Amino acid sequence: MEFEDAADPIKWLRIAEKDLIRVDRALDDDDAEAAGFWLQQAVEKLLKGFLLSKGWKLKKTHDLESLVVDAVAYDRALDEYHDVCEKITNYYVLQRYPPPPGGDLTVAEVRQALGDVRGLVETLRRQITRQPR
Repeated sequence: MEFEDAADPIKWLRIAEKDLIRVDRALDDDDAEAAGFWLQQAVEKLLKGFLLSKGWKLKKTHDLESLVVDAVAYDRALDEYHDVCEKITNYYVLQRYPPPPGGDLTVAEVRQALGDVRGLVETLRRQITRQPR
């Protein structure tokens, strides 16, 4: 993505869609850490795309909790996803650092989180594609 494209919500949506495909592939391969990482990436990009469509200034962050708080300013219904976004943010860290003792991520946990965030994903898809560009 060229720098001038970084403010285009549709570009963020397209990359997020690829990441969601990667989540499914990693789950099929029983690779929980990769699936969790790609889930975090997909939700991050969807939230950024949504926020950019509202005129938000792009921030360099991977913290879904912070992004969903910003998104709630535009759509209060998104607040219900605060807890799952906090959980999924940790998947990014688990892919990058050794897990704490007993902190291994499971495929079942990622599948649950994917189900818990499905409504957010669908809402953000609709709202991003509805924006005039």
